[in-house]
Amino acid sequence: MEPFFSVFCAKSYISEAMSIKEPDQSVWDRFWARKQDLSKVYPASPAIRKTIHKYFPNVQGLKILEVGPGTGRDSAELARQGADVYVLDFSAESLKTVENLRIRERLEGNLHCVRGDAFHSPFPDNTFDLIFHQGLAEHFVNPNPLIQENFRIIKEGGYILCDVPQTFHIYTVIKHVLIAMGKWFAGWETQFSIKGLRSLIKLAGFHITYEYGDWMRPNLFYRILREACFKINVELPKYPLHGTLYQKAKDAFLDAFDRVPLARYTQLSIGILAQKPKKK
Repeated sequence: MEPFFSVFCAKSYISEAMSIKEPDQSVWDRFWARKQDLSKVYPASPAIRKTIHKYFPNVQGLKILEVGPGTGRDSAELARQGADVYVLDFSAESLKTVENLRIRERLEGNLHCVRGDAFHSPFPDNTFDLIFHQGLAEHFVNPNPLIQENFRIIKEGGYILCDVPQTFHIYTVIKHVLIAMGKWFAGWETQFSIKGLRSLIKLAGFHITYEYGDWMRPNLFYRILREACFKINVELPKYPLHGTLYQKAKDAFLDAFDRVPLARYTQLSIGILAQKPKKK
């Protein structure tokens, strides 16, 4: 499987190299303008919040930044638990969604919306205990400056959590076909192997603490079908088999397989939690 995907992705990258256009603010404004009804939008990978709570069982008083918050639901949950949470994005429509959630949930004191550039963030050095982002790094041809900027504004001993799409997955094939056809929602996007993600994080100066991955639940094909049905005014259930014996057995199997390193090459998304070292 790996050689096939590697050759496929290499060819795709070469064919696109001269025409790559990273998604700009207008792309994300259009995208999030269509996602105002949060009841229809899937939340971020649950592995993100599980990882945060595994290493930060009490977030009370922690200063946390989410970059590219999307709907902001993970940040809102952390704010509800007492963290001082900031979200940073250059998309006005994304921040509008988060602001509506902030007001509705009465989180004005703990959740703060900031519009700005993640590569040149408006925060001083050594500001945050934790920075996290999902579905962000893959939208840049060179994400190194992004992670280096994260490093700058994280406190010594603080952490980064970076979650990205994984290379060796059918999602990658579908994505590159749509990119080649000019039909991908963001125009262009890349992906990472676990080895590549490690290199990205280490290059910025972080020390890796924990690695994880997640399969999409419900799966990718069901989500594609559900999105297609919205266009004909049919709304399928968000979690079609929730609570059934099949769903519980499948989740138990996937959770057990997750402990095997090979799993990182089958999961749709992967993530790394890493620490900024303290100066001696």
